[in-house]
Amino acid sequence: MKKIQLTGTDDTPGIILDAENGIFEISGRSMPEDVEMFFDPILQWLENYAENANEKIEFIFKMKYFNTASSKLMLDVFMILETIHENNNNVLIKWYYPENDEDMEEAGEEYSDIVEIPFEHISY
Repeated sequence: MKKIQLTGTDDTPGIILDAENGIFEISGRSMPEDVEMFFDPILQWLENYAENANEKIEFIFKMKYFNTASSKLMLDVFMILETIHENNNNVLIKWYYPENDEDMEEAGEEYSDIVEIPFEHISY
């Protein structure tokens, strides 16, 4: 699969989806003007990847901020990862949050309550 690598901006997160090297990361800030247009290629890539996913996947989320519209699309990412996990793949979400950012810590806890995927919550 072709790798997706996007450099983050003030409004969009950095994205790395690299199946060949097993690197999966979404980081930074997410408040794009058209959130669906931004996330659509990511969701399409993940849906295609789900058909032939690596046996072991560590997916890093290291968000500093995301708006409500982005939170819905990120849930869609988690739902695809949950499907991969249900197909007997070993999926681990590493949710990084700034040490003093209770909102980001709670967001990770809420996502981990919604989907049936192992989460590792890591403050930095």
